[in-house]
Amino acid sequence: MDDLEFRLCLKIDVVQLDFWIEQGWLIPETSSGRRQFRDVDVARARLILDLMGNMGVNAAGVDVVMELVDELHGLRGTMGRLMTAIGRQERDVQRRLFESLEELDRV
Repeated sequence: MDDLEFRLCLKIDVVQLDFWIEQGWLIPETSSGRRQFRDVDVARARLILDLMGNMGVNAAGVDVVMELVDELHGLRGTMGRLMTAIGRQERDVQRRLFESLEELDRV
């Protein structure tokens, strides 16, 4: 969706949107010099609205939350790739890896 559609969907003004983009909380795609927003941008914007509105979190707090969200997303991706790599191993290797994890849980 374009800039106007995005702002209308979220009921925000351009000043608010520009601030979020300057802070790096949203990173829209740019095509022919125009910003384009995806579903993930809408979800992130709704989180920002909840944090700043309903929860009363200030900009510094939103920075921390958005960084943690991005870290969590990255870790989930890494974990998914790791599980795929484990799944491609021979059964014996898989068994040893899972046994090693169980040992770590007992420590």
